[in-house]
Amino acid sequence: MTFVGWLQIALVLSAVVATAWPLGIYMSRVFQGQRTVLSPVMMPVERLLYAAAGVQPAKEQSWIAYTLAMLALNGAGFVLLYTLLRSQGWLPLNPQGFGAVSPDLAFNTAISFVTNTNWQAYGGETTMSHLVQMVGLTVQNFLSAATGIALAIAVTRGITRSAVGTVGNFWVDMTRATLYVLLPLSIVVAILFAATGVPQTLAGSVDAVNLDGSKQAIAIGPVASQEAIKQIGTNGGGFFNTNSAHPFENPNTWSNILSIWSMLLVSTALTFTFGRMAGDARQGYALLSVMAVLLIAGVAVVYGAETSGNPLLASAGVDAAGGNMEGKEVRFGQALSALYVVATTGLSCGAVNTMHNSLMPLGGLVPLFMIQLGEILPGGVGSGLYGMIVMAVLTVFVAGLMVGRTPEYLGKRIEAREMKLAMLALLILPLAILGFSAASVMMPKALESLANAGPRGLTEILYAYSSAAGNNGSAFAGLSANTPWYNATLGMAMLLGRFAYIIPVMALAGSLAAKTKSPASAGTFPTDGGMFIGLLIGVILILGGLQYFPALALGPIVEHFLMQAGRTF
Repeated sequence: MTFVGWLQIALVLSAVVATAWPLGIYMSRVFQGQRTVLSPVMMPVERLLYAAAGVQPAKEQSWIAYTLAMLALNGAGFVLLYTLLRSQGWLPLNPQGFGAVSPDLAFNTAISFVTNTNWQAYGGETTMSHLVQMVGLTVQNFLSAATGIALAIAVTRGITRSAVGTVGNFWVDMTRATLYVLLPLSIVVAILFAATGVPQTLAGSVDAVNLDGSKQAIAIGPVASQEAIKQIGTNGGGFFNTNSAHPFENPNTWSNILSIWSMLLVSTALTFTFGRMAGDARQGYALLSVMAVLLIAGVAVVYGAETSGNPLLASAGVDAAGGNMEGKEVRFGQALSALYVVATTGLSCGAVNTMHNSLMPLGGLVPLFMIQLGEILPGGVGSGLYGMIVMAVLTVFVAGLMVGRTPEYLGKRIEAREMKLAMLALLILPLAILGFSAASVMMPKALESLANAGPRGLTEILYAYSSAAGNNGSAFAGLSANTPWYNATLGMAMLLGRFAYIIPVMALAGSLAAKTKSPASAGTFPTDGGMFIGLLIGVILILGGLQYFPALALGPIVEHFLMQAGRTF
């Protein structure tokens, strides 16, 4: 690790916070129906969309109606995307002449993009036509991200309102998230990506002349536009198979910095939005502080593990001065590669500029653990905020038990019903991750997909189901997941991780919205200070450790000690 490397990391994160603060204030105005700088342009479009869809924007919904509307939209999105994938062979804008996607892969891909997971069990440039990439995948990138933002805003309303039976209107929140936030940002970022050298064309390929004079066709397409919403919406699904390690998707240092900034921007900004809507900016700062502490700690571990090099190679006489560069791009370097690894898994993005299966055991442990914590550091757009709020509710309950008082969060009493709903949501991820992983390691047919045996093979399976259930989408590599078993079970894990999680969270929001907000008193536990921040960090880590430590001990942890002893499995 070097001073210059840490300076790079600090500058990128500072740029994120500096731009997220005004964006968070802007979003609070958008979702409270206040006038913004884009209102003159977007309000006529917004009204037209409501009129065409028969939406009454002034009519708010209960948490049940809000959730049903969300499920209806995403259900329709799944059906349409599945149909598009199965019909690809005879649709236009298919210069490569790709045929229909198989039923199990179409099922997996449709669920993946509807749930904001963007798990890709296929090579994008060798499987998907331009029409599917633009009309199918990119459109779902917008809708799934807008869904996450809308849900976060609904949960925020549930906590900040007093004695009401509604949490907003899903159709209004989703429309505003798309028109006022995602679309303008994507246009700007797409132009910037194109300026750095990312292709934006309807051509199918370009011919490159090799050193021996032969020609090689290299796939291209409308990459910059998909890249923009891929990062801003924390979707992560790449146009190319190697994602942001591909030189056409991430050509240089500037595009790499733009990628990291884009994926962190909206999720970070939502903490400022939360503070503004709560009427106390310090509440948002507290949540952001927890996210920042754990994110930077993860970067330190990955950066340290990768720059220390591989002792097995060092014992063989290989110079370890450059650290472990296997699976990394020289044009990005160790520092920004480490930041990218942790940011994409602390988020629910899943984009990669480094092959995670090439990380050192401890370097690979961090992104796996970041996903298993619930991807709340800072998490996906929307999903990270409402996931952190669930953790905050659990934390004040623990604090209440310690001092013998009824726990409160932002003036709302946390009672038995709220705790049951919070725990129901939190148990979804370990059920999906550990349950499907246990089934896979017991099935000889599933084990045939592994590239590695022993601890590394277990890590590959754990990572796949963690990525799916956590709606991350990044792959550890080494696991050939395009099989009926993995396509089906990973698809089910994605559904559980997105929708089985959000239903109890929305029920929690509805329960809190109906409660009367109590004024703070001398005995109120403050949720904007250092004690709460430290306690929240402890709850997050202890929960993660208790649920996943036994599995992690058999995977990356034991692999680390084997490597240090000069042994391989």
